[in-house]
Amino acid sequence: MIPKATGKPIEQALQATNRPHLETNMTDLHKHRSRMVTDGITRAPHRAFLRATGLDEASMQKPFVAIVDTFGENTPCSMSLNQVSDNVRLGVAAGGGVPIRGTAISVSDGTSMNHAGMRMSLVSREVIADSVELFVRAHGYDAIVGVAGCDKTLPGMLMGMVRVNVPGVFLFGGAMLPGTAPGAIPGGAGHGLQRQATILNAIEAVGAAQRGDITRTELDAIEKRCTPTAGSCPGQFTANTMAMVAETLGLAPLGSAMVPAVYSERIAIARRAGETVMHALRCGGPLPRDLVTVKSLENACAAVAATGGSTNACLHIPAIAHEAGIRFTLDDVERVFARIPLIGDLQPGGRYLAQDLHHAGGVPAVLNALLAGGHLHGDALTLAGTTLEEELAHFDGPDGEVVRTCDAPLSHNGGLVILRGNLAPDGACLKIAGLKSLTFTGTARLFECEEDCMAVVAARSYREGDVLVIRNEGPRGGPGMREMLSVTAAIYGQGMGEKVALLTDGRFSGATRGMCIGYIGPEAAAGGPIALLRDGDRIRIDAREGVLHVELSDDEVALRRAQMPPLEPKRLAGVLEKYAALVRPAHLGAVTHSGNLDWPYDAPTHGDTA
Repeated sequence: MIPKATGKPIEQALQATNRPHLETNMTDLHKHRSRMVTDGITRAPHRAFLRATGLDEASMQKPFVAIVDTFGENTPCSMSLNQVSDNVRLGVAAGGGVPIRGTAISVSDGTSMNHAGMRMSLVSREVIADSVELFVRAHGYDAIVGVAGCDKTLPGMLMGMVRVNVPGVFLFGGAMLPGTAPGAIPGGAGHGLQRQATILNAIEAVGAAQRGDITRTELDAIEKRCTPTAGSCPGQFTANTMAMVAETLGLAPLGSAMVPAVYSERIAIARRAGETVMHALRCGGPLPRDLVTVKSLENACAAVAATGGSTNACLHIPAIAHEAGIRFTLDDVERVFARIPLIGDLQPGGRYLAQDLHHAGGVPAVLNALLAGGHLHGDALTLAGTTLEEELAHFDGPDGEVVRTCDAPLSHNGGLVILRGNLAPDGACLKIAGLKSLTFTGTARLFECEEDCMAVVAARSYREGDVLVIRNEGPRGGPGMREMLSVTAAIYGQGMGEKVALLTDGRFSGATRGMCIGYIGPEAAAGGPIALLRDGDRIRIDAREGVLHVELSDDEVALRRAQMPPLEPKRLAGVLEKYAALVRPAHLGAVTHSGNLDWPYDAPTHGDTA
């Protein structure tokens, strides 16, 4: 059942967020950085190039606004972004600016899964952030609207926007609508002959087909009908989780994230975003680094835990903080996760999808519930220049079904926990939303890469009580820190989701469920304890106490470390070689540079005025 809508119309809410009137005649007082390209006699060649793009004299007196998206035909997540960016252009022009579009690459997690291509996924986050920096700083753009729609494109765009720190607004492309599939679908929602289906059902149906629970014909039917529209995966997976993070940080308009990709409301949202960035430019802010603070980062962690969001947020939130010059590590994430109840009944751990959350009030419904429960910093700043508490007053609270109140939660434990112990001194992450048991003890079965484990799982040659350990898949050791959704979904589809555990120094998809623990640090390539494990070791997992422990004495650990052969470096080239040389540990966000300071060349630079 889709819950009854309770929130105010998005356009009304966004107008409330942007109460000050937007002037359409922007003077060159707001044309800060781009003057270095357009002003003075020595800039005649620059202006000639700009004239060749269609700009005239009047346009060159106005602020230049970058509209950077990750449009591409390689994934449904990014296919709808052209229309979003085109309508942002209209808003920028209405606000008195000159919109200038640019496009960064995207990597489809959906089609790069379960093969070597997944090594490129997390790397693409850094490439997108770097692309934003290159585009904005090279051309001296005065402001930016970032548009993204897939797992790594969202944090990559947010990181780039915070890095360049010009007036900016972020827009998510939105989630796809769910499809339908036969009543035999594993884990499907709904009633009767047809059930609601998403890409997660297709992935988990592979395991069900391997087990013989469904036929190949039924699997084909799920495959063909579970993804009917453009947009990102519709559960509270990584894309929707990071869209919620963007809203909570204040970088995206409140109420914008959960509107489905194909809803026409997105046209109005996009135009309003163009006007909003011009307002921020006119008023001098707030700038991205004004919005990304310790308080807003803690708010973002609270929203993730409260909705059973993607474990990838444990990487991306510290990485966004890093761009703002804030040290916010897995330790800080852990402190917030530990105090937040689970109030969002969202897939994969719950019942509902992004579309349902939109009709139930969107992200503001979650934030209002957290605010009322005392779990949110209401004095954090928003795009409007007012506080989060003030802006949330324009939206309704939780509906009680898709989003609960904090005094009547789905669980008093948040949807994610950080585990530590002698197997993960730097921490590891487990999504507990939907888990029936929070403890597990079993014997280790070691795999040196994802493919080796997948072969065993596909053949169903593992048994209840195994702890499947996939190592050498960390940020540096992979390199690229692949996510293991195909493995975890196959295990779940085979009915073994909580009968075995899976540990890795790699990542998981936001769609992963079951006793699956990832991001183990230090990784094997850095000499972490996971590199010392052997087949048959007893491993204890206790999510209630936050423990991940291998039953080995300190003496045995020291002996194994002394006997461990030196790591043989992989022969790499291209982007993976650069990434492996630069990437930092997962608990620090797997970032690739030392931290952001004000760019030494960021002061307005004019051409000569002769």
